[in-house]
Amino acid sequence: MTITLYDCATAPSPRRARILLAEKAIAHETVQIDLRGGEQLGDAYRAINPLCTVPALRTEEGVVLTDNAAIIAWAEAVRPDPPLLGTTPLEKAEVASWHWRAEFEGLLAVAEALRNSSPAMAGRALPGPMGYEQIPALAERGLLRLRQFMAVLDGCLSNRAFVAGDRFSIADITAAVAVDFARIVKFRPDASEHAHLMRWREALSQRPSMTV
Repeated sequence: MTITLYDCATAPSPRRARILLAEKAIAHETVQIDLRGGEQLGDAYRAINPLCTVPALRTEEGVVLTDNAAIIAWAEAVRPDPPLLGTTPLEKAEVASWHWRAEFEGLLAVAEALRNSSPAMAGRALPGPMGYEQIPALAERGLLRLRQFMAVLDGCLSNRAFVAGDRFSIADITAAVAVDFARIVKFRPDASEHAHLMRWREALSQRPSMTV
């Protein structure tokens, strides 16, 4: 069976999976899911992924992985080189720590700001099969969290080439997606405040995986 990625070209979460698969050189087919049109909530996609989210990845064995955490673990196991979760015990710990921070403090902060403020997200403040009402105060908090994350990330990159040390890792993928996704809530890094972050992001733009 062919490996299949259920994707949405405009969404940040499946972009993380696309970059990961490109870095690992894992060949796959892609099926686009129309999130704006609500295709993820339809019966056909629910049968594939009951969580109604993207990405989802169908493996060669026919098993469907329904979140980035599972896709990352699978990809690292089936294609260990290049290692994106670290190699030594301490490196693995550093990557895990920064990857969690990039997701929770960065990517989820943007999502919090967007989903609790955009009229298009009314009744859809959280992804998944259940509808949740927006909480405007969470949108304000999301922006504050995002600004703090950008400052912390810039400080981290002041003395290293990559987020988790000297090697490109999954932490860079998630942090880069968070930085790029922040534009949707009108936040962009500033050269006067985020010079190290901007240098890092420019360097990452030279990687072919970042264009997928």
